[in-house]
Amino acid sequence: MEPRISIITLGVKDLKKSYQFYHEGLGFPTSDSAVSDIVFFQTNGTCLALYPLDRLAADVSPNLSDTRSSFSGITIAHNTRNKEDVNTILELAEKAGGKIEKPAQNTSWGGYSGYFSDPDGYFWEVAYADSWKFHDDGSLVIE
Repeated sequence: MEPRISIITLGVKDLKKSYQFYHEGLGFPTSDSAVSDIVFFQTNGTCLALYPLDRLAADVSPNLSDTRSSFSGITIAHNTRNKEDVNTILELAEKAGGKIEKPAQNTSWGGYSGYFSDPDGYFWEVAYADSWKFHDDGSLVIE
């Protein structure tokens, strides 16, 4: 298997509301509309998809519940090229309808980060570190 993640799909309760949060609020590019059955956002390296939560649960298994606990054990990260962008992106997420879960602050690992949650409660970390390097496409260099 090639070490690659092609699509991350988030099961959402209200597809239109989530579409507005990611496309109109955060500016994620898409050719889909708010009335689509599934929405794909093209990001650098990995595609982010939104799909109705009940239909995603049924697709995985007919016996799977479509309820989520308060923490699924998964976070999504957006790494920035400069420290100021962390605060800017957290403010953008809040204005778009997200909730600030943890304000930006210095971290134990020497960086600077904060968390927001989207309308369905998915947690996003926005983080910066002086030592990070990026490829031309904006993806993080992992050495």
